[in-house]
Parts: sequence; structure tokens; C-alpha cells
Amino acid sequence: MGKDRFEFGKNWKEFLENLTDERIKEAEKSLQEWLNTENLQGKSFLDIGSGSGLFSLAARNLGANVFSFDYDKNSVGCTEYLKNKFYKDDSNWIVEKGDILNKEYLSKFDKFDIVYSWGVLHHTGNLYQALENANSLVADGGILFIAIYNDQGQASKMWYGVKKAYNGAPKALRGFILALCFIRLWGPTTIKDILKGKPFYTWRTYIKQRGMSPRHDVIDWVGGYPFEVAKPEEIFSFFHEKDYTLEKLFTAGGGHGCNQYVFRKG
Repeated sequence: MGKDRFEFGKNWKEFLENLTDERIKEAEKSLQEWLNTENLQGKSFLDIGSGSGLFSLAARNLGANVFSFDYDKNSVGCTEYLKNKFYKDDSNWIVEKGDILNKEYLSKFDKFDIVYSWGVLHHTGNLYQALENANSLVADGGILFIAIYNDQGQASKMWYGVKKAYNGAPKALRGFILALCFIRLWGPTTIKDILKGKPFYTWRTYIKQRGMSPRHDVIDWVGGYPFEVAKPEEIFSFFHEKDYTLEKLFTAGGGHGCNQYVFRKG
């Protein structure tokens, strides 16, 4: 996607420095709840854009045969770090550098029981081609679990401009853009905490839950480019036409986060 594509993996390195057993268990619990199962024994699990590798690890811990790939070399390194730490020399977890938009690369894969891609496909530069390619990897009767940025209309257009400007700006100017966005995203919450007599309560809780500081998370959000969004009904319509049934849905409630979908094919 060119030089303006944001390198998410640099932030994931810090996330791994703060990764705890509790956070790993939370990831496992999340997969169990979203996929409505106690374990993934014998299931094949594809993690498109594996990022930190946390959910690949969670799937492997639940018994799945896991294949992880990411476009970003640092993210691949993060996933490989977790694999080597917990499953060194395990042939049932494979990690590679790959691109969901590269059909030649994807042609080597068989179909998967579970295809997982959380907050990734909207950063490829071609969301609907990425969705189409992800669909091609799901087995009949299989599950597609994705998270896609919510379309906020004008607000999304504003953030698109901010992200594009940030990625194209010289390093000195990036700090200024980040400072303004940090105030916009965290200022109101910080003031509310102070007025409640709990200074930086949300900040401290956020670090515990996310494992990444608010500062690095803002960098992740502001730097996240390419950037595309979709309304829930648009994603539903796209997959309904391909014979998918929506099993679970969580929306961002009009906010700038991700809408999460679990579809079953056929």
C-alpha cells in the first residue's frame, strides 16, 4: 500500500511487554463466548492480521490448529515471539508474513473452520476485496469472525483526513497532530475522573485491560491508515448475498470503534 501504510507492529511490541496470564485467559474467554464453544479442539483457525499474536495464542491454547499471517513485519515478529515462547517447534501453529489482498499468496490455503480478523481488513486499502478474499477461505459451515470500523458519516471523514495527514507528515509535525488528538480523545474523560475525585482512574483501568498505554493506543488509532468504514447493514448485506447467517453482532453504538460480527457460512 506504499510508504504511508502505518506500521502497527511497533506498538504491539509494547503490548507484549505488559502481557499477563490474566490477559491471555481473557482472550481465550472472549473466543469461547463469541464462538459459543468451550474449546477448538481439532478446528483449523486462520488469524488474518495477527498483530500481537494474542488471539492466535488463545486459539492454540483452546486446541485449534492455527495459521497466522500479517502484512506488517513487526507484527509477524510479535506473533513469532509468542509462538516461540509458548509453542516452540509446534507444527500446529504456523506464522508467516502475508497479505490478504494477494490472491496468489492465498491460493495455497485450504478452507478453514474459523477465519478470524479483528480490526484489520479496513486497514488494507481495499476493504471489500479483503472481505471477499476472507470469504474465500471459510469452509462450508465454517465461521467468519471480523471487526470493522463503524461508519460515523462526517466524523469518519474527519478522522480519515487526520490519519492521512499524520502518515504523510514529517516526524516533527506528527507529534503536534498526536497531541491535539490526545486532547480530543482523552481530555473529556480525564476531566470527568478529576471531578469525580478519581484522578486518572479510567487511564489506570485502561492500561490494565488493554495492556497498552492510552498514549500508544492513540498512536495506533491516529496512525491507522489506510482507513475505511462500513455500516452494519452494509456488512450484513455483503455476506447475506454469499449465503452467510449472522450469529452474533456487537455495534459501536454510533462511536468510532469497531462493529463485531460472527457469521456462519452456508
